Amino acid sequence: MNDDGILRAVAWSELFPWLSLWRCFRLAIRLRLLLLSAAAVVLTLSGWALFGSIFPGDPAVARQMQAHQGCPWLAATALVPDRPGLPGAALPTPGGSIFDRSFDPVFGSWDHLAGPLRRVFTLEASLSEVAFLLLCGFWTILVWSVLGSAITRVAAVELAGGERIGWGAMIRHVGAKWRSYFAAPAMPLCGVLFLTCVVGLGGVILMHFGLGIVLAGILWPLALAAGLLIAMLLLGLMFGWPLMWPTISAEGTDSLDALSRAYAYVFHRPLNYLFYAVVAALIGLLGWLLVSNFAAGVVYLTYWAASWGAGAETVTMIAAGSPELGTLGRFGALLVRFWCECVKLLAVGYLYSYFWTAATAIYFLLRRDEDATETDEVFLDEQEGEAAYGLPALKSDELGAPRVDEQPAPSPDEQPEPES
Repeated sequence: MNDDGILRAVAWSELFPWLSLWRCFRLAIRLRLLLLSAAAVVLTLSGWALFGSIFPGDPAVARQMQAHQGCPWLAATALVPDRPGLPGAALPTPGGSIFDRSFDPVFGSWDHLAGPLRRVFTLEASLSEVAFLLLCGFWTILVWSVLGSAITRVAAVELAGGERIGWGAMIRHVGAKWRSYFAAPAMPLCGVLFLTCVVGLGGVILMHFGLGIVLAGILWPLALAAGLLIAMLLLGLMFGWPLMWPTISAEGTDSLDALSRAYAYVFHRPLNYLFYAVVAALIGLLGWLLVSNFAAGVVYLTYWAASWGAGAETVTMIAAGSPELGTLGRFGALLVRFWCECVKLLAVGYLYSYFWTAATAIYFLLRRDEDATETDEVFLDEQEGEAAYGLPALKSDELGAPRVDEQPAPSPDEQPEPES
């Protein structure tokens, strides 16, 4: 508004801070984040498949693995249609496999990554199934503590300051902080397991009918108190774990600070959190329609162009891996389908890169609501700050007085190696 009281412009980002969530899509489709997410998906699902092979005798574990025939990541690429159109993936059915997921980048990714640990809390689960799910859950935390933390670090610097960090700065940050990323969600889980074991040992008396059940009834208030602690830990963890990685990435702190902030934001700002998550989910779904159809178009149009020379029948046989191709032909068709699946896997990587990018943006918004901290404040290492903002180097003149060098200081990745 000028001196005459006439409104010239409106700062919409100040009036509606959640509009910053629109930036998440543009950041999530960058090749580096797609590659990190795709690699994490392959590692996560491969670990789940490996753990499933450890418990071949358990019917519940076998049921988790049966539908994927030893190649579980193909279930992920199945989310991308074979040709452009609306996504054909259905929502996961109750009691389905932990490999199943929906095409929603926010709630679907949250459900998929947290699925193994959520399924632990079912009364019908056997001990072997619980062990399998715990292994899958902690493996998921480990994988994303490395690759997911890299995504949130890149997103935090980009969303806060509009600057990019290089591969070297990203790797150094993850190498220094991955233990904190892993410990943040693992600590409340260990607390829940400890309390569960305590109540479970006390529950042994329930096996003795009559006097045992009477004694359990007398001590049941203590069990309820433990159940209250378990519920509080799980409630904050269930909704707050996506905020733990962005906390460490944005603040440069440790797992304790990530825990305290995540739990505080979940319990103090639940409606804000829900609103931001819904907005991010709608934007992510629109982005998925674009990304999935683009990847499907790349694969389909490549087959279509090849059919001009090879013929539609031959291309169809290659896409299906028909036995009529012969041994050598089937191997070549396998290579063709492998590269096509890589394109689809990159598209699936968007689901997770957007999830972590949106979680970082939501963290900034909740931090602003709760702590009145501006969204452009982010922790930068000394070397990282010079690399991101191009700070000039200082040098001395002939009289020894400091002055600014004409050329900016090189980034740590561009420093020349010392001569031997």
